[in-house]
Amino acid sequence: MDFLTVLGIAVALAMDALAVALATGVSLKHVSFRQTFRLAWHFGLFQAMMPVIGWAGGLTVRSYIERYDHWIAFGLLALVGGNMLREAFERDEQRRQRRDPTRGLTMVMLATATSIDALAVGLSLSMLNVSIWMPAAVIGVVALVFTAAGMHIGRMISSVPRFSNYAEACGGLVLFIIGFKILHDHGALFF
Repeated sequence: MDFLTVLGIAVALAMDALAVALATGVSLKHVSFRQTFRLAWHFGLFQAMMPVIGWAGGLTVRSYIERYDHWIAFGLLALVGGNMLREAFERDEQRRQRRDPTRGLTMVMLATATSIDALAVGLSLSMLNVSIWMPAAVIGVVALVFTAAGMHIGRMISSVPRFSNYAEACGGLVLFIIGFKILHDHGALFF
């Protein structure tokens, strides 16, 4: 498989990570190097690991995963998106106590939800007898770069006070839309 094809796949897979990173940057409003590194590293790592797992599993696991992987991704994105929507309309004193989405279970849920498609790519590559190592590395690096950029673009959007709450609410809605798109793409929705 040539590099441009792998790069195209990596960019396509990184779009969910970019959207989630934008929403996270909007939510945080002040993004530190540490937060950027944490989220970008984990998104890149999960995006790189999932194709390897899918490739290793090959056809034996595919029938078990594809029945419900889209529902898992939707549930995780809906949970985080719902929290973002709720937090967008809380009073300011309540907002100071919010959780950092670049830490703990929230980060793991986001990284998992945005990388499930990469699992399917790994399964596909195993059927094509393609070595997984170079594609996995490219997918991980692209996701890392897109995530870091998305967080800082989201931070810049949230710095405009008038748009701050609306931007955060839009970020939560984007996570729901990504979740519904995943369900639609897997034929779980009838519209």
